[in-house]
Order: sequence, then C-alpha cells, then structure tokens
Amino acid sequence: MKKILTMQDLSCVGQCSLTVALPILSAYGIETCVLPTAILSNHTMFKSWSYLDLTDEMQNIFREWETNGFSFDAFLLGYLGKKALMDVAERCFDLFSAKGAKVIIDPVFGDNGKLYGGFDLEYVAAMRGLLKRADIILPNITEACFLTGTEYRETYDEAYINALADKLYSLTGKTVVITGVESDGKIGEFILSEGKREYVLLGKEPKKSHGTGDIFASVFTASYLGGNSLAESCRKASRFVIDCLKATDDGHFYGVSFETILNKINNKNPA
Repeated sequence: MKKILTMQDLSCVGQCSLTVALPILSAYGIETCVLPTAILSNHTMFKSWSYLDLTDEMQNIFREWETNGFSFDAFLLGYLGKKALMDVAERCFDLFSAKGAKVIIDPVFGDNGKLYGGFDLEYVAAMRGLLKRADIILPNITEACFLTGTEYRETYDEAYINALADKLYSLTGKTVVITGVESDGKIGEFILSEGKREYVLLGKEPKKSHGTGDIFASVFTASYLGGNSLAESCRKASRFVIDCLKATDDGHFYGVSFETILNKINNKNPA
C-alpha cells in the first residue's frame, strides 16, 4: 500500500482542501497522511471564518516524525497560503521522502485572470521556486500566466497554450498539466511530458463550484499513483468532477456533493 502525505489547509466545514483530499485518496486504497497548514472554522466562501495558523507547529510535527522514522511514497500539495510554508514543504521533502517519492503540486493562488485575496507577486515568486521540486504541476491558466509572466487571455488558441506549457516546463523540467483549458466547447487539460503534448477534453458542465480543483487534484493523484497514464488520470479526474457537479443540488453553494458518488471509486477500476 502506498503512503501519501497531503499538505494543505483544513476547513472544519466546507468541501475543499483536506476535507476532500483525505476521503478521496483513502477511497483509492492509499494510506493518506495529512499535514494541515491551518485550521479554519469553515472555508472562505462563507460570510465569516476563524483561522488558526499551524506553521509554528510544523517543527514539532517534523521532530516526532523523525523520531518515529516516517517516510512517504508521494506528496500532494494544495492551498498553502503563505510564503513561509514553501520552506516548510521543501524541508518536508528532504526529511521524509521514500526512495522515488513523487511530488505533485497544485499551486492554488488564482483564477479568472486574478490572484485570490491575500496573495501577491512575492507569493507567486516563492511558488515558482517550490515548483522546481515537483514531478508534476497542476496550474490552471491564470496560475500558469502569473508563474511565467504571460499576459492572461480569456480567449486563446493552441499556440498560446503550447507556449504556456513550454514556459512552465522551463521552470521545472518536469511534467506540466494545465487545467481548465477550453477548446471547441469542451474543457479539460493540456499535458506536456517528455516532449509529448496531449489534450484531454470532456463536455463542459454549465455550473461551477468551490473545491472542484481540489477534487480534481486528489483523483488525478490517486489514479496516477495507481498506475494509470497522465491522460487517463486527467480523464478520470475530470469525469469525477463532472459527476460531482451533476450530483449537487443548485442550492448547495459552498462545494459539491462528492460524498454521494464515492462508491464509484475502487482500486481495480478507479473513478
């Protein structure tokens, strides 16, 4: 059984980050360990929230992990939220990577051409450095533009996406998966890996929701670690997100009802 560590925040209420990563990865039969960066009463789509920063606790966690001899076969990083956690993540890789451990990073700092609240260009620069430690990166188009200093476009062509992927590859030298790419009325991912370029596009679901990126990253990671190709892992993750959106009532504003379709996941035929 593979053992993965996922590092991101924990919202006590709300379907995102660790709240989705832990059950989804576990449903694939992966032993899932967590490193919460912060605890929120609920995620920030609600009117108000509390926030407990756990950065200072990391050194205590790492000390005990070293004492107990823990190591991990893979790492999935999502929302970090502050520059200091980039250094924490790199130290975690250095101390607790099993031989051949894979690092998958979803940078999570912007969308629709803008940075999320609380982020700035210094954070983007720090993330640019952290991505050099990744084996696979999962930026959306907005994040890819900020990371590479490229002008964001709402409409674009294949040459634009190819150029974005090339710039991202030059940052990391590893696999690039750009998410949220649209073409001919479909939406999906563009993959650049070892010189091979590939689109994975599915029908576009008319509604959007908070947390779907976290769900995509979780299913993609589990599927890939289970031996599926990059393209098949993208396809399974996108299909799972679409199924989640379809299963969610219109009045459910703060996430998607992924719990209702977790029974579609199993080790032999995931998603």
